[in-house]
Amino acid sequence: MEIATNQSGNVTVLSLSGRLDLTAGVALKETVMKSLENGYGKIHMNLDKVDFINSSGLGAMVSVMKEIRIRHGRMTLSNLAVYVNEIFEITQLTHIFEIFPTQEEAIASFEKVTTA
Repeated sequence: MEIATNQSGNVTVLSLSGRLDLTAGVALKETVMKSLENGYGKIHMNLDKVDFINSSGLGAMVSVMKEIRIRHGRMTLSNLAVYVNEIFEITQLTHIFEIFPTQEEAIASFEKVTTA
């Protein structure tokens, strides 16, 4: 898996591509922890190039979300491929994660929460 990191305003955007499994989950956790340690608690993950996710990958995402929430941050997801979205629906994680159709909508949601 590859993780490209950039900033969109005060939101850290992680663009993931490839397989989200045990090995990739460890790398994802490390990437998010570095962002949190640097004071960036607003995290967005674009999953449009994730073509596989298993229980280890889902576990890593839940773990990451928990760490972000402990630090009073927020995490959003967008651009889930059909297969990945089905996995989130089957596991009912669509009720736990904030999922947006596009990255732009997800990033805009951070501004709405901030100004509200």
